Amino acid sequence: MFGVVLVGADGSDTARRAVEAAADLAAAAKGTLHIVTAYDPKSYSTSTLPSEFRNLNSEIDADALLQTLSFIAKSRGLEPVLHGGIGDPGEVIVQRAEEVGADLVVVGNRGMKGVRRVLGSVPNSVAHGAPCSVLIVDTTE
Repeated sequence: MFGVVLVGADGSDTARRAVEAAADLAAAAKGTLHIVTAYDPKSYSTSTLPSEFRNLNSEIDADALLQTLSFIAKSRGLEPVLHGGIGDPGEVIVQRAEEVGADLVVVGNRGMKGVRRVLGSVPNSVAHGAPCSVLIVDTTE
């Protein structure tokens, strides 16, 4: 089955739902869960912007997010492996999937509609670049 599950996440509620789905799959398979996030040190972050326009902009932000998301996995009896990276989220997720030998990459479907679908989104990038199966979780409410 899927012994090594990798999930890409940012600080959004939709990404949290993707982490929950990935943790459920890894726990059911008695596998390993890797949680990946990426940040851009040149990006600008402000709490006044809608969540889809906020970006992680430091290693500290990324580490704090990863620690928060790790509690989802721990609540399912998993000890996740956490990965932060600098750069484009889709590229970072694909690179980590290759490095850890992932059997499955899980991402949320945020950005799969509207102009972002045409211009590119993390789920599209991952689906086209991953070295393994990809699950795009419907994270809409």
